[in-house]
Parts: sequence; structure tokens; C-alpha cells
Amino acid sequence: MQSVFGMHDKSKYEVFCYATSPDDGSIWRKQISGSVEHFTDICALSNGDAARTIYVDGIHILVNLNGYTKGARNEIFALQPAPVQVSYMGFCGTLGADYIQYMVGDATVVPPEYRRFFTEKQINMPHSYFVNDHKQSAQEVLDTEKCPTRADYGVPEDKFVFCNFNQVYKIDPVTFTTWMNILKRVPNSVLWLLRFPPIAEANIRAEARARGVKDQTRLIFTDVAPKDEHLKRGYLADLFLDTPECNAHTTGCDILWGGTPMVTMPKDRMATRVASSLLRAANMSELITNSLEEYEELAVALASDMDRLWELRRRLEDERLHCPLFDTQRWVRNLETGLVMAWERHENGLAPDHIDVPDIYDLEQLRQKKHIATGSHPQPPAAARHATIS
Repeated sequence: MQSVFGMHDKSKYEVFCYATSPDDGSIWRKQISGSVEHFTDICALSNGDAARTIYVDGIHILVNLNGYTKGARNEIFALQPAPVQVSYMGFCGTLGADYIQYMVGDATVVPPEYRRFFTEKQINMPHSYFVNDHKQSAQEVLDTEKCPTRADYGVPEDKFVFCNFNQVYKIDPVTFTTWMNILKRVPNSVLWLLRFPPIAEANIRAEARARGVKDQTRLIFTDVAPKDEHLKRGYLADLFLDTPECNAHTTGCDILWGGTPMVTMPKDRMATRVASSLLRAANMSELITNSLEEYEELAVALASDMDRLWELRRRLEDERLHCPLFDTQRWVRNLETGLVMAWERHENGLAPDHIDVPDIYDLEQLRQKKHIATGSHPQPPAAARHATIS
């Protein structure tokens, strides 16, 4: 998210960031702190003092980027230091807290019929709710001449390479059985996984043998790499096999930015639907399946038809430069629209309600048509303050 904060329209919004963790000296923290009007380190403050600081700053909308994850400070939000409080990104699900009025989602991860399972009202983004910074921070991935080779990782050049670069806790027994079925049906293939954690490798190899994949060279394990290397090596795989019980989220963005297609299967929970959201926003929805049987059949079909696969890769490589998934500026403008709509409800004395955010590109086209027809100029919304806690 490092570019998101600096992309807000400063003529309309005043952005405050509150850090709940000590400065780690990372380039991301430096970029974020340097891109906003106000950056306050509250990690040493008590919950009460932190909430008081936010209240005194006069924040209109406070965004919780942690939820129930490591380093969370939900007690600050429980004190309601801002009139409108929003959950986003950190926790993939409802917080079940009456002090959080809204959650940023989309129609794929939280379909209308699932909204009743969330205590928050949805700020429903027009494409994917999930944001990434690849177009700004990972341009070098687009230059395949600078990417590593399969040989650098012991991956054979003459094999079809299925991969999954998630932490292995996301791999459930049923999904792993499907993966082994795929390997057995595509004889000239390997499965490339991460040692994440390393202790899991022996267990996974044993499970593969138990499922009839005796040749251990068909499973390749690679160590976790720094982010820039991780992004570049995703390009080397032929097809990413998603984990249906807990999808690739950031990793899904990484692999798609690298130009490698991803097969997924959405289920009921929000965390099982994120990869589908990413694929729809990348205009690659044909890679979304409706059952494990379809998932297996599609993976085998793509591995057996390289012309079809390469056409998908060519499309993806083109789409990543233009599609909503990697258009961070467009995502920020749409988020601003949703937050303003939430604020206007509060300002007008209305209870929080679900908000369907129109795409800023569609709005601009309508405004241009209206301007041509009437000669009028659209007025910007009133200035507002919003803040994030991370």
C-alpha cells in the first residue's frame, strides 16, 4: 500500500497516518511517512492516549488496517475517536465489533447475500477491494531479460511447472490430493513450492508419496526470497494453483503481475474468494472454477494445450498494464468516493448502510457528457480528513 497514501487528492483530503509499530527503517515506512501531511508514531502511547491524540486531530474517518492481526490496537477503535470507522485489508473478514461501522469489500469477496454475516456495512468497491503497488514499485518485473532463469532455482526447463508460493499452512489435504491428481495426469510436470516453513518439506513429500507421486523430483522446494526476487521468479512458472481454503492474496497479485495465470475456486468465506476478485479485476475471470473437479480439469487442460496457455499469458501481460487490478490511482479515487459517501450519510444523520461505489472512470465519462450537454462544471466534494492506523 506504500503509494496509496500519497495518491490521495490533497486538494480535497487531509491524510493522517498513525503508526502502531516502531520504525523499522524500511523504505516502505519512509515512503509512507514522507507522502502524507501528518505521520504520528503512537506505538508508545496507551490506548487511551492514542485515542485522545486522534480525537484532538479532528479525524472524520478512521481506517483500521490491522483488524485481528499481529500488532493490532483495536482497543483504540473501541474508544470511537472518530465518528466513522472503517475496517480494511489486515483482517479478511468481519471484526464483529459495533464500533466499526464499515468494511471495504467488493461484490466477489462479499456478495450481497453474504452481507448478513458481517456486522459492518460494506463499502463495495467497483472492482477488487484488494490494492497493490506493483505498477509503481515493480516495473522491473516487466523486463523478462532481467528476470532469473529456472536453472537458478533447480527448476527443469523441459517440464510444465505448476506452482504455489503461499505459506504451506494454506494447503489442506483435499486440495493437495487434487494437486497430486493433476501431476499424475500431466506426466511431464512438476510442482514448485516454498519452504515456508522449511520443516514442512519432509511432511509434504511424505503426503505426495501416500497419494501415488513416488518420484520426489516432481516436487521442487525453494527458499523464501526477498520481495523483488520473489516477484521476478513468479514469471518462471507456467501456472499457479491457488489454495481454495485460504487464497493467495498478496501472492496472487504478485503472480499475476509476473504474467503467470492462476487457477482458483471460490468457496464461502471471504478469504476463499480473494483470488477470484483479483482475477475479475485483471479481466481473467475464465480462470475461476466452480468446483474442485473443474479446477483439476482446467489445470490439466491448460497444461495440455500450450497454445491456449500462451494466449492467456499474452493477454495477462497486456491486461496488467491497463486493468483495474493494477491501477492503484483508480483504486484510490474509488476509495475516496466510497469514504465520502459514508461520511455524507453520517453528516446527514443517517445510519450506516451498504454503499455501492461507482467506478471513477464511469463517473468521469458521465460528467464529460453532462458538461458537453449543459456546459456546466462538476463541483468537487467538500474537504474531509481521514486517517489510517497501521
